[in-house]
Amino acid sequence: MTKKLMIGAAVSALMVSGALAQQPNAQASPSSNAAPAAQSQPAGGKADIVATQKPDQWVASKFKGTDVLGPDGKSVGAITDILFDKSGKIEAYVVSVGGFMGVGSKEVALPPTAFETQPGQNGNADKLKISMSLDQLKQAQDFARYEPPQPSTTGAGGPGLNGLSGPGARKSSNTPPGAN
Repeated sequence: MTKKLMIGAAVSALMVSGALAQQPNAQASPSSNAAPAAQSQPAGGKADIVATQKPDQWVASKFKGTDVLGPDGKSVGAITDILFDKSGKIEAYVVSVGGFMGVGSKEVALPPTAFETQPGQNGNADKLKISMSLDQLKQAQDFARYEPPQPSTTGAGGPGLNGLSGPGARKSSNTPPGAN
């Protein structure tokens, strides 16, 4: 009987503490340091929701493919990617330069400060303008995407038994080719 009473009291205490934790802070006043509801909450709390896109904002799915114009107003390439750090800060826009339909082109990464927005005309999409010419972009250093280091294929034991290493190495002389 006592055991049931203790369990009932513990469950009741948990229910009351849960209800109290869900109530808003009634003591907060406009002059207090409490954060307004519109600001971001710390990790684990509710995050702000962005409900609509504003006219001066772009979404990445539409931003990729944006024409990039040179100083003469002629197309020098298009945005193919966006480089950003882990905090979300945009580091560069990757521009595909030269080539035809992606064949023979190269990628050059430029900081956002290198671009000026040019409004589209007759309902066309906005464009980006840079001060570099097509020839200057073709001479610029290629953008190198990060390639994570590949794990060693030989392991601690060195090459395979047949003196070869790598994906095509046979494990033993009794194993037929292609049976690895």
